[in-house]
Amino acid sequence: MSIENPEIGRRIDVGGIQTNYHDQGSGFPVLMIHGSGPGVTGWANWRLSIPAFAQRGRVVVPDLVGFGYTDRGPVGKRLDLDSWVEHLVGLLDALDIEQADLVGNSFGGALALAVAIRHPGRVRKLVLMGSVGTSFPITPGLDAVWGYTPSLENMRAILDIFAYDRSLVSDELAELRYRASIRPGVQEAYADAFGHAPRQRHLEALASDEADIARIPHETLIIHGREDRVIPVSNSIKLSGLIPDSQLHLYPHCGHWTQIEKRDDFNRLVCDFLFRSREAGG
Repeated sequence: MSIENPEIGRRIDVGGIQTNYHDQGSGFPVLMIHGSGPGVTGWANWRLSIPAFAQRGRVVVPDLVGFGYTDRGPVGKRLDLDSWVEHLVGLLDALDIEQADLVGNSFGGALALAVAIRHPGRVRKLVLMGSVGTSFPITPGLDAVWGYTPSLENMRAILDIFAYDRSLVSDELAELRYRASIRPGVQEAYADAFGHAPRQRHLEALASDEADIARIPHETLIIHGREDRVIPVSNSIKLSGLIPDSQLHLYPHCGHWTQIEKRDDFNRLVCDFLFRSREAGG
């Protein structure tokens, strides 16, 4: 981790893509996959969870290709579900991780679902938080997030959509995310992946076939904030109905930032779900 910028961790070559990632703790690995908000990095999404998870297992937190401090990828290659899944599986290969638990936030949940469907042997358990991955009418909140154009004022407005408790949206956080969003090439990659209207098509491109979701064999924990204005609660209820071995937890007075707004409860719930059986010798 860089002392000057805690978002910068280690670097590893993943299929020719220089990838920024954090790797803490030891034991069974947990791959934590960030969302798609503008200026996002793995560290920004999971900074309040990494220490708790690293006390009980190994935590790997990458910036996905095209995001944060990871390279954009090959010139002319459009980022899509296939390329993000390929990057995640390639990261596991590069780190010699045969199997991991996946924790996916929003957009990251769609990727976790796709990895579990396409590479089931690489996954032990799934955690989906405010997840996309099925078809539903795009919300005004998500449309605004994906339609972001860089300015500090616009970033502040986007962060207000994410949080139920607006006091969590500090000037420092808005400045951090805004500066990340204007790094060379970042906004161009973001706009290419999500920015072009109508943005419903970008949501559909992240959806897995419902029949495939219904065949997911992995034990799955689904989490959602009841007041989420970005991804509707109904999508997590739908996922819970599709995935046979799943449980659903809804948090009241909580928006899209479950891991931040309900930090201690989130960390305790997810860590117990992932680690308890292994710690007990199961």
